Amino acid sequence: MKTKLLTLILSSLVFIGNAQTKDSISSIKNQKKISSKQFILPGGLVITGTLLLKTNLNTDLQVNAQNLFGNSFHTSADNYLQYISIGQIYLGNSLGLKPKNDFEHRTFNIVIANAIMGTAVYALKNAVGEERPDHSDNFSFPSGHTATAFTNAALLYYEYKDSNLWYAGSGFLFATTTGILRIANNKHYTSDVLTGAGIGMATGLIVSYWNPFKSVTFGKNKKTTAYVYPKIGNQIGMEAIVRLN
Repeated sequence: MKTKLLTLILSSLVFIGNAQTKDSISSIKNQKKISSKQFILPGGLVITGTLLLKTNLNTDLQVNAQNLFGNSFHTSADNYLQYISIGQIYLGNSLGLKPKNDFEHRTFNIVIANAIMGTAVYALKNAVGEERPDHSDNFSFPSGHTATAFTNAALLYYEYKDSNLWYAGSGFLFATTTGILRIANNKHYTSDVLTGAGIGMATGLIVSYWNPFKSVTFGKNKKTTAYVYPKIGNQIGMEAIVRLN
């Protein structure tokens, strides 16, 4: 029974990736404004992961995962797969696809989204203090690798969904693989991966539709050139300098 449940959980993770390219998601392909319906999937993942946290079911799923993959299983592929979608965001142009934003704003979206996600994940890791399955530290919940992978996959999706839906959704397959490998490597519980996926998807969604720098223009040929950079001092934030040419 537990093995069947584990298989169901892993199949659900794969479905997360596939769902982004199905007709149920394509209905928002040309949508210009953010909708509460778009938060159903990431919200459900976060809720499910949170409910699983510190439960016997969560532990049983991890035991069955180790039996499935093997106690000696280890790969470092998850350390790299989490960033694949970033490369795809920039590669799309070379493949003849039209991104939603120019190079500078794509870069801003990546930096801002990953900063927001990283802050949320770091805060939760310290607040919850869940021990990893391999007992290496107490920063198991949520999965940072999975959150990073899904953040960048979501950015990729909303960047290219109007140009090529299959290319846009391909990042979720890499993100899903990242989450599964975190469980297989005995670094995270199912609860950690599901919650990380939800946080990442929500962050990518928010930044894709709302960005305080969206109206900023760049380049020597523009009437206004803006320079935005992190400010670290008494307060941490962003500071912008606007120069009239």
